[in-house]
Amino acid sequence: MGKRGASCIPGKTIGQMQLSFGMIFSIILIVVFLAFAFYGIKTFLAFQDSAKAGRFFDQIQGDIDRIWKSSQSSEQREYVVPSRADFVCFVDFLSDAKGENSIFYPELKRADYGRENLVFYPVKFTGFESKEISHMDITETTSEENPLCIKTSDGRVSLILKKDFGEALVTVTRE
Repeated sequence: MGKRGASCIPGKTIGQMQLSFGMIFSIILIVVFLAFAFYGIKTFLAFQDSAKAGRFFDQIQGDIDRIWKSSQSSEQREYVVPSRADFVCFVDFLSDAKGENSIFYPELKRADYGRENLVFYPVKFTGFESKEISHMDITETTSEENPLCIKTSDGRVSLILKKDFGEALVTVTRE
């Protein structure tokens, strides 16, 4: 019978796990690839929201321009908005806050760079959080409520765009 080493305990089996350099390197590469994949997905989703915001601004401006050129019109329109936008707010920054959504006014004011009158709430994503919409009567639109915030639902918002005979600008209301 041979001598047993001091590290062996009778009745116990000691297993030793050895990871090769190749295995450790493979694990590190998998973690790096997953990190880049999540970063890419996050960047793509942010780009998607910016594209939706840009398209929304173009569509609403086009519809307001078309109604502005007519003598009289009233249309209900539905638009796709960025997924992070809970409200679409029409704001007259030259007037005081009033109405049920006046609590949003201080945060919306952060997106005012001089002439904006349309702001997404919450003001969290970058790029397209506010825009000036021309040919819109912001004073009349916000006469009872400033800001006039309209809740989005499933990434969509529904608005009524109207211009009566003899009016120079288009007003926006809730449906």
